[in-house]
Amino acid sequence: MSQASPTSPSRLVIASRESALAMWQAEHIRDRLRALYPQTEVSILGMTTQGDQILNVTLSKIGGKGLFVKELETALEDGRADLAVHSLKDVPMVLPEGFVLAAIGEREDPHDAFVSNQYANLSELPPGSVVGTSSLRRESQLRARFPHLKIEPLRGNVQTRLRKLDEGQYAAIILAAAGLKRLGLGERIRGIISSEDSLPAVGQGALGIECRADRADVIAALQPLHHAPTAACVLAERAMSRRLAGSCQVPLGGFAEVQGDKLRMRGFVATPDGKRMLRAEFTGDIADPEALGNKIADALLAQGAGEILAALNG
Repeated sequence: MSQASPTSPSRLVIASRESALAMWQAEHIRDRLRALYPQTEVSILGMTTQGDQILNVTLSKIGGKGLFVKELETALEDGRADLAVHSLKDVPMVLPEGFVLAAIGEREDPHDAFVSNQYANLSELPPGSVVGTSSLRRESQLRARFPHLKIEPLRGNVQTRLRKLDEGQYAAIILAAAGLKRLGLGERIRGIISSEDSLPAVGQGALGIECRADRADVIAALQPLHHAPTAACVLAERAMSRRLAGSCQVPLGGFAEVQGDKLRMRGFVATPDGKRMLRAEFTGDIADPEALGNKIADALLAQGAGEILAALNG
């Protein structure tokens, strides 16, 4: 692997959003590729996406997470870039025709993080405390378990969200632990929220590397970055979400963990106010993760998830 070969193109261009976290992720993959293929010139094409530009409206109202991906896919399509690095939780469950997730990187901490300057955890927050989150998934679970708290929308990149907390706009905010740790901001985490209190988002903490399906050279070059245990977990989670037609408009979570040669997976669908919460849990074969995800989805649909989804998408 130390010299240019059929599996290492002479140059690779990585498309990335320009937020600090997205650039960290792109630089991480760039450095891994440079170490694998010293003869390959690896560079980053920074781009601003529609999701980065519209900050005054919640994501669910402007079309969802796909807004962070589309411009990057256009750069892949027209040859300006060879691969794109995404937070997997931002990647729509069905990729456009002609694109493929060539590799899924090893997962960072998948949990949600409690961030506050005054309080140690959610239980300490007094009634009426304002908690910031941009996620319907987090909001529904918080409302179900802590109905006395006031949940308010929180948009912007990680640094913007922390600044709003520091300015006193919120008593606490909930962020993905992975993003804080990757940005070297782990000391801001007051506590990791257990998956019992806040089941993570589908794909949370994992990196997805996308390229065109016809780029066999890029797909081959990315294989050493693929982490099979992470991939099994997130494929199960994404299968559940796909079956449920999950999007930003839907409060749902799915979280799979490797246990020996098995996968344990939990999933939920809820109303945004948290008053109706449907849950399912199964263990399945790690070799067939999508079957497990579909089984969770079917169990949730059998409990009435379809009605919740229809009402939200109506």
